[in-house]
Amino acid sequence: MANRKIGMWLYKNGGGDKIAKKIIKELKEREIETLDDVSLRHAIAKNGNIIYRGEEHYGEKLNKLDLFFSYNAGEQTQYQMYLYQALNRVIPMINSYDAFALTEDKFHTSFVLRNHKIATPDYNLCHRDDGHELKKIIKKWDKMVYKPTDGWGGVGLTKIESEANLDMLMPFLNQMDLRYFYIEKFIDYDNTDFRVDIVDGQFVSCYGRKASGDDWRTNVTSGGSVFMREANDEIIDVAIKACNATGVDIGGVDIIYDREKEEYIVLEVNGIPAFATPEQEKLGLDFNDKKIKLIVDLIDRKTKK
Repeated sequence: MANRKIGMWLYKNGGGDKIAKKIIKELKEREIETLDDVSLRHAIAKNGNIIYRGEEHYGEKLNKLDLFFSYNAGEQTQYQMYLYQALNRVIPMINSYDAFALTEDKFHTSFVLRNHKIATPDYNLCHRDDGHELKKIIKKWDKMVYKPTDGWGGVGLTKIESEANLDMLMPFLNQMDLRYFYIEKFIDYDNTDFRVDIVDGQFVSCYGRKASGDDWRTNVTSGGSVFMREANDEIIDVAIKACNATGVDIGGVDIIYDREKEEYIVLEVNGIPAFATPEQEKLGLDFNDKKIKLIVDLIDRKTKK
């Protein structure tokens, strides 16, 4: 009889359904029961309980679980995040809500990393009415990248290469009713990055991503492609430090080599880094089993009575 019970919400596309089955099987071997596919979209909160209303597990009080494992970037809504935050006030979560919210925001991530002495691109956050500041920066930096602080997959990234570029972009940004602008200095790099997966402070894997054609964005959703790539000790050390600084149990750290400064810098910490898809496994990315084992170890440790 399982004496521990967790909830799990893991993405289903790209082989995620098979990954979920493996995790559930390995947890069962350790006498940990899993309520699978528990989307907080189907939960309501009342009188101190968060009650699940999905077809399966109907009526389950999620706040009585030993842990909740949330691992689905694409389908996350504001309502779910609000309940995620509430649930994490009373039970352990992987990743914790604080770490999840931090890594969802590019400025906050860079701010925390810099304060932990971890190199990131030079950045600037300024008030939307401070166009004067932006013009000063473009003169100093030559090229910069406007980033939505909460974007993912390269969506909304805009390269600004001149003051004329900036003048064209400003009316568009003002129309979007943004309260602030986050910009980063454009880094001179070879249009490839390292994606380093870390679970519970341990190195899982590394692969590379390459921008397509004339593009400079390496994100797969922006047309980038994955290739086999080894990480050296310095890269692994930077990735582990970035995960520790942001507080993620599971992190995918995007690292590039700055040719001007001659150092590795962290572009992003992703709190829900994907497992290798079946197509990527055919390329030789074979880290899924190791990642599953480390996640199961982590859940086991965090739910120990």
